[in-house]
Amino acid sequence: MSDVIPAGLRRYCSSRVQEMPDNQIVAVADLARHDASVVRLWIGEGDLPTPDYIKQAAVDALGQDDTRYSYSQGLPELRQALSGYHRRHWQVDVSSERFCVSIGGMNAVTMAMQAILDEGSEVIMPTPAWPNARQMIEIVGGVNVSVPFGFYPDGRIELDLDKLFAKVTDRTRAVFINSPSNPTGWRMPLRDMERLRDFCREKDLWIVADEVYNHFVYDDRGQDGGQQPSGHGPAASFLQICEPDEKLLVTNTFSKNWCMTGWRAGWIVFPQGMDQLFARLCQYNTTGVASFIQRACIAALEDGDAFIAEQVERCQASRDILVEGLAALDNVTVFSPQGTFYLFFKVHGLGGSSLDTAKRILREAKVGVAPGSAFGPEGEDYLRICFAIDPALAREALDRLVPFLAALAGASQDVTA
Repeated sequence: MSDVIPAGLRRYCSSRVQEMPDNQIVAVADLARHDASVVRLWIGEGDLPTPDYIKQAAVDALGQDDTRYSYSQGLPELRQALSGYHRRHWQVDVSSERFCVSIGGMNAVTMAMQAILDEGSEVIMPTPAWPNARQMIEIVGGVNVSVPFGFYPDGRIELDLDKLFAKVTDRTRAVFINSPSNPTGWRMPLRDMERLRDFCREKDLWIVADEVYNHFVYDDRGQDGGQQPSGHGPAASFLQICEPDEKLLVTNTFSKNWCMTGWRAGWIVFPQGMDQLFARLCQYNTTGVASFIQRACIAALEDGDAFIAEQVERCQASRDILVEGLAALDNVTVFSPQGTFYLFFKVHGLGGSSLDTAKRILREAKVGVAPGSAFGPEGEDYLRICFAIDPALAREALDRLVPFLAALAGASQDVTA
């Protein structure tokens, strides 16, 4: 990708940054961001606006001139609210001193990698995976080590922990787990979380857990033999099974739960005693999150549980519509998501790359989807759609997608014949 930098400047720029691939999801979205006729399922954000009480908290803070520099780790009130939020939903006592507020989830992942990786440190990651996390590992000098999920014809997605364990070398520093998973919708069973924790304890490895989608689990969530400690509620968190001083970093964001993608606010939970390190990282990376945005985040945490439940209910309905409709196609294998608000499905006989197919769907069916290859080579032949949308819009998207995908099947049969 060195051609993105003028030839005369290339030798003066970071070789790692020059080799970064383009984000394929953005490449598709940029083709039609302002086309109102497109059903936009490409990027991971809901179609609801930020709730009014959250916006009002920011407005009130601005009215009180709450616009100056503040604590690097975040307002004490916000960190206390984060502690209460985790106690309420996961029944864990996490000291407010273990939180650092970040510029969205991406900055949380950035600080996690900066904190633990040296040049050449390996991070093991199940794939297909969120491309931003993979690239951040490489930007800070780390090395990605992929462990592909197992995709089965009956729609199951599984992670073979023995294969993951076999990837560990003397250069391995961490295991990155995104559960529930973007893009696959896979969710890690509690028994596997405990097994991974025990392995990482034995091998002296970090666990970096991206738990952004923990609330987005659906009606079959109790059917896999111990998904959550309580058997219901949000997906299990590594915070429930790890000690306060354990090698665990948990990243999260306000973006998904409360439709705050554009607010750019998130958080990281780190081991007890590392508060000063993360205060420095936050100071040198961003100098902290705007105080008036942090006031809005407090309102989200304290008053936003009902809104989360509303979102999950809408997602459940849209998920069911899309899963049922796409599963009826002979040339599509649907992997019904256990969590997140993404549907990752395989299209047999694409006749081209998933990126080219996503662009064709945009042009011909007026539906924006993410190409599976955006999430790594293991995602080729797959597409991802975001179903954090009104169920009526899910039906509209299905009405447009089904004829296109059915025509692909017909074309593939003609070529075979």
